[in-house]
Amino acid sequence: MSDSLYPQATPEIAAQRKKLAPKPNDAFEAFSKAVFEDGALDGRTKQLVAVAVAHVTQCPYCIKGHTRLASKAGASDEQIMEAIWVAAEMRAGGAYAHSSLALDTLNGHSHGH
Repeated sequence: MSDSLYPQATPEIAAQRKKLAPKPNDAFEAFSKAVFEDGALDGRTKQLVAVAVAHVTQCPYCIKGHTRLASKAGASDEQIMEAIWVAAEMRAGGAYAHSSLALDTLNGHSHGH
C-alpha cells in the first residue's frame, strides 16, 4: 500500500471527519456499532463477512481493520483466508453469470445498443 495513495487512518483524520459533518458521522458510528453487535449472527461471523466484503469493495482500510477484528473475535487464519476465497469466487461469478447479457446480444436477442 502506497502511503501517498492511502494515508494512514489517524485520530486526527477521524476528528476532522466528525468536525466537518458531525451528524452523519455520529449516525454512521451508531449504525456500524449496531450492525456488528451479536444478533442472529455472532460477531466473529459478521467480521468474516466483513473481511469478504472488504475484498470485493477493495477497501484497504476495511481489509486491514476487519481482518484484525475477525482475528480478535476468534476467527482462525484459515477461516479468514476461506472468507477471502468466497469473495473471489463471488466476484468472478458475477462476470461469469452476466456473460448471458453478452451472449444474448451476440445472438441478436437484445434490442439495446
